[in-house]
Amino acid sequence: MLKLMLRFCVAGMLVAGAAFAPAAQLSTDARGAIPHEVQQLVVIDYRAMQDSPSAMALRNRVMPPELKQFDEALSKFTLKLGGSGQGEPIDQYVDELAFALFRPTPSSDALQMVGIAQGQFPTQDILASFRAQKMKPTLVRTNNIYPMSRTGMVLCFVDPSTMIFGSKDSVTKALDARDGMTPSMLTNGPMMNAMQSVDSNPLWSILDGKGTQTMMKELLGQAGSVTDLDTVKERLEASWYSMDFTHGVVFDLTIETGDSFAAATVSSLLTAAVMLRKMSASDTEKQALNATDIGSSSGNLNIHFASSDTEFSALLQSPLFQTMVH
Repeated sequence: MLKLMLRFCVAGMLVAGAAFAPAAQLSTDARGAIPHEVQQLVVIDYRAMQDSPSAMALRNRVMPPELKQFDEALSKFTLKLGGSGQGEPIDQYVDELAFALFRPTPSSDALQMVGIAQGQFPTQDILASFRAQKMKPTLVRTNNIYPMSRTGMVLCFVDPSTMIFGSKDSVTKALDARDGMTPSMLTNGPMMNAMQSVDSNPLWSILDGKGTQTMMKELLGQAGSVTDLDTVKERLEASWYSMDFTHGVVFDLTIETGDSFAAATVSSLLTAAVMLRKMSASDTEKQALNATDIGSSSGNLNIHFASSDTEFSALLQSPLFQTMVH
């Protein structure tokens, strides 16, 4: 699951491609359908991704199987609308797409995933199509859950502009959160605060404390085995990142630690990890590492990376990048 989380990050960073789109924000209904124990949430401007050939090419290279299964289920699910007999893909109505990794219970180490699609769905036509195909829903309270053909997944419209999909169990848990049967992300203060820092971007992601600790352990590599990490890892409260392709590639990651000492300590550890990596890095990788700024302020660790399109294209071919996505 650690590799899935990191590839979740990489896929999220790249899937938006050369997007110049408005913010990818989630509605209140969409946020309410995310369980309280969310470990990571990735939100992208789906329309910008579909309209960018380079984004689609990158997506096909780096998207992990777990996310690709969700994406393919969405793109391959067709509807017969208006009596035409022609199958119309439901993803043509999607504007924003979100993936949430969550723990079923606070004490669980296992993670489940649910997808959330936002757009202007012709729900009445869609439901009529389901009836015409004799697709019988499963009722969860007042919610109708429909099978997504042969994908093995199910879907449910919680309102005309919000659809949740995934395994039946994960969708049911999302509906439990949305209907107030269990707590939702709306009551998760740290994650809601983290979201406010990045949701004005076309591509963003947030991680909770546990997810941030897991991510940092992998990022630090050999440097993460030192005692200093153990002294501050519990101070890693949340993290968030965004990516911008307007002028080259710009990536910003913020890790909230809660105090200046913890932020400075993790900053030093990451700087050591970068120096260690440089010792065996190729020229392309060294250039990327040199373009990475690590610092701390006001109890937050900040990582900033910027490169030209050409430099970033070369980095995609490097062993460093391949290690992150495989």
